[in-house]
Amino acid sequence: MSKKYRLTLIALSLLILLAVGRIITGGFDFVLDDFWFASGLLLLILLSLIDQPHFSKDSNVFVNAIAAGISLLLVENSNRDSVFYIFFSVTGYLAISSYVLMWVRQRSLDSESRYVRLISRLNRELGKPLTLFSFFFVWGAVQQFGAGTSEFNALLAYWMIFLLLNIPSVATTIEDFFTENPNSEDRNAIGQIFGVQSKNTFLVKLLPPSKRSAVKLFDLVEFKYSMDDRTRKCLVLDTYLLNQEQWVKVLSNRQIDETFHDVTPVENAVLDVVYKLPPSTETDFLDRLVGIVTDDSRIGKIRFVYNSKTSVKDGQLLEVDVDGKAVLYQLVEGLTKIETLEHKNQSGLIVGEAIQLGTWDKTKLQFEQFGWVPSVNAPVFLAADIDAPNLQNDEFEIGKIPDTNYPVAMNKSDALSHHMAIVGVTGTGKSVFARNLLREFISDPDVKVICVDFTGEYVGKFSDLDPTEVIPTETSSELFKKIDTIERTIADNYNKDNDASLILKKEVATTVNQKLEEYLKGDDQLAIFELPDVENTSGVLTYTKTFFRNLFYLAKKHNNYGKRVCLVLEEAHTVVPEWNFSGVSDKISQPLINSIAQIALQGRKYNVGLVVIAQRTANVSKTILTQCNTMVSFQVFDKTSSDFMANYFGQDIVSSLPKLKTRQAIAAGKAFRGGVPLIFEVPEITEPGSVYSAAEENALTPPKTI
Repeated sequence: MSKKYRLTLIALSLLILLAVGRIITGGFDFVLDDFWFASGLLLLILLSLIDQPHFSKDSNVFVNAIAAGISLLLVENSNRDSVFYIFFSVTGYLAISSYVLMWVRQRSLDSESRYVRLISRLNRELGKPLTLFSFFFVWGAVQQFGAGTSEFNALLAYWMIFLLLNIPSVATTIEDFFTENPNSEDRNAIGQIFGVQSKNTFLVKLLPPSKRSAVKLFDLVEFKYSMDDRTRKCLVLDTYLLNQEQWVKVLSNRQIDETFHDVTPVENAVLDVVYKLPPSTETDFLDRLVGIVTDDSRIGKIRFVYNSKTSVKDGQLLEVDVDGKAVLYQLVEGLTKIETLEHKNQSGLIVGEAIQLGTWDKTKLQFEQFGWVPSVNAPVFLAADIDAPNLQNDEFEIGKIPDTNYPVAMNKSDALSHHMAIVGVTGTGKSVFARNLLREFISDPDVKVICVDFTGEYVGKFSDLDPTEVIPTETSSELFKKIDTIERTIADNYNKDNDASLILKKEVATTVNQKLEEYLKGDDQLAIFELPDVENTSGVLTYTKTFFRNLFYLAKKHNNYGKRVCLVLEEAHTVVPEWNFSGVSDKISQPLINSIAQIALQGRKYNVGLVVIAQRTANVSKTILTQCNTMVSFQVFDKTSSDFMANYFGQDIVSSLPKLKTRQAIAAGKAFRGGVPLIFEVPEITEPGSVYSAAEENALTPPKTI
């Protein structure tokens, strides 16, 4: 029901009411004297058409109840029958309960408790003008004229006709009959601009279906806006049924005008009348359109209403025009939401959340952070492909952003020198990715890789490279016998060294040092450090500690003989466990962790880098992990890992860790250009001699523990 209709109806209603009152009473004294007029029909007409034409809120009900109560107090004592006291009780209840509700209610009605919803909705029906003052009118008319009299029947007929004209569907039918659309003969006209939601989003009230062609989502429309006299091309983004009328939301912006500039405009268009245009041959725009930016967006993270022909998923790369720049965002979350349109009308929608990666610098091949937020209702698109980039000599591509050709490039030197951690549960592609990374490392002739592997997996996986043993198996067995002798000697000497134990310790250290020197000076680039099958846990720790100490000594003393060394800790929780996961006393395990911590803290100065590989961060020494300046995390589920990763990735993107698919990971850190955390996808990697998948092989070769 439009404002014009309501204003016309109120004028006609009052004029006719005055005429009817004059006829049945013989004068106009009823205007001031009669309850049925002043407290019945007059308040009914004014409040229902002017103050509360659609519905009544708690505050409206309170005002209605106070007005009704004051009217009842003016009734003479002689006319106060039982009905009067019922009315007075109802108005009192409405006034008190509505006042309390105005204090109690803090949220939308649908979010309140069921008792609040019941009382509020009951009050709105009892306290709306059409209900409350209709009762007053009928009671007052019966009191004055008596039921069944000609005077009462005349007023009753007037009241019934007024109620009929107040029904929204009847009002719309009457409006359509008397309103002549300036483009009624133009079937391309679909409606008229009714309101503006933002500078580029408009609400359109549609013509009745019989007077226009069908309208569906993503139709192309056009109108000439009266505010700037400019013709705009728009897309239909949403449809509504609002107050028994059909509405659409249309989006207009520079991109739409430029994309569909070839579509022939409407001739002799009337201001603010919306016309449907023929379909365009341009389809890329709609194929890439995802939705429009909505409220609560910020510089680092946007929220958008999903409204598209195209499906999207976690990790998708999106593009938004901000001040003429193409700013890229990565989708990290989606949620459903109920939008209240008006009164009781609601619409369900999907809201996506995407974090900013920035603008793409094609010369630097990296994302540059952008320092502003897009406009509300700015269109969001799937990112278009880019030209194939050229990587630098020291870089290689570890993967791409999902469903794009945007590369994720790693600098091998930075990854090696500044230490790197690779985390992920079994079967997500973590180990295959790590081994492929090591193959890239040893493609440089000055790099030597030592894999500390207690799973027994690396020898088979690198069989094509013929890896060597840093310390041969026979030598390891001899060293362990000496370590056992050392421990027994110390135990027999009240846990103190004597000459015999010191001599044996020197022999063990000399042998380990000699084998490390041979490897570093030799031609082999890939070596495995494995343990013999022994069950003496403290001996294993002593052996491993000796190995790391001698490696660090050679790095400091001889700078690895001119080589860069990559030390790989596979199943790192077995090598450098957090103190409460070591399984042995802190006194025994801490020296080993301290030896590796020396490499983590100072290894960069001596060309020794760490690659830490683990299933979860909770079990791994944080002293070691916090020194890793490059982080790649595949799927993880435990909260401890997510909380730790949030320090590297930020809270917005870390929520995607449990949702990552196989071969998907989040990367950030020194070795990546720009340093922006992002989700990427590792390509299918076929390892030489591979028989089982990564998940199957992990299941077949459980790690040893020390």
